[in-house]
Amino acid sequence: MTTAPDAPFRDAISVTPLGGGRYGAELGSRWTIGTKAHGGLLMVLLARAGLARVEAEVPGAAPDPLAVAADFLRAPDAGPVELETEVLKTGRTVSVVSVRMFQGGRAMLASTVTAGRLPGDDPHWNDLPDVAPEPGEDATDPATNERVTTLAGACDLRYDTSTFAFARGEHGPPVLRGWARPRGEPTDVLFALLAGDIMAPTVFNVSGRVGWAPTVQLTALLRARPAPGWLRIEARSASVVGGWFDEDVTVVDSAGRLVCQARQLALSPLGR
Repeated sequence: MTTAPDAPFRDAISVTPLGGGRYGAELGSRWTIGTKAHGGLLMVLLARAGLARVEAEVPGAAPDPLAVAADFLRAPDAGPVELETEVLKTGRTVSVVSVRMFQGGRAMLASTVTAGRLPGDDPHWNDLPDVAPEPGEDATDPATNERVTTLAGACDLRYDTSTFAFARGEHGPPVLRGWARPRGEPTDVLFALLAGDIMAPTVFNVSGRVGWAPTVQLTALLRARPAPGWLRIEARSASVVGGWFDEDVTVVDSAGRLVCQARQLALSPLGR
C-alpha cells in the first residue's frame, strides 16, 4: 500500500459546499500562531470560498484570485468554520464576491474576493526588492527552534538571518526578508497569497522583542501565477506609532516575477 505524500497546505485549504452559497472548512492545528489560526491561511480559505461561488454561478469560469481584502473582526481558533458568500458582480473580466467567516455563530472575518484571470504577459516595468532567488547556507530554518510556531513545520520557511535583529535580542529597522514554499506540492497562486502574511511582524525589530501583533485589515493583490520553487519575500513597515503599525509585503517567485503584494494594518505590542 502506497502512502499519500504529506501536503500540509493542500490538506488545510479544503472547502465543502453546504448549500445556499455556504461552505464549510476545518482550521487545523498545523497552521497556527499560538492557539489562533494563521492569518495567511484564513485569506486563502476566503479566496477559495469566493472562487467556488464564482464557479457555481458561471460554470467553466475557472477564475483566479486577483485581490482579497479582509477585516479581521476576531481571531478564530482551530476547529470548524463556515463561510457565507454573496455574489456582488459577475463579469467577463472581473467578478466580486463577499465572503464572511463564522465560528460558533460569531463573525470572524469579513471580506471581498475579486476574481478574474491572471496575466501571463511579461511586465512592462518592475521595481522589486533585491532578495536572492533561494536561501543560502546562512539562512535560518525556524523549524529547528522548538519555541517557534507550528507554522514553521507546515511549510518550508527560511529567514534572512541578517534582517532578524529581534531574534538576537537586538533592535533594527522594521524590514524582514525570507523565503517560503509548500511541502509535497507545487508552489501555486494560493500559496503566494498565504506568503503575503508569512513573515514575523516587522515591528518586532523595532522593540527587539516579540509580542501579540494581530492583523486588523489586510489586502492582498495577486499579480501572476508563480513559477515552481522558492518564493522570496520582503516585509517592511513605513510607520510604527502608538499601538499601530503598517506592513507592506512583496512576494517574488523563483523566476523573478512579482506574484503577490500585501498591505496590512495591525496592532503593535508597543505603546499598548
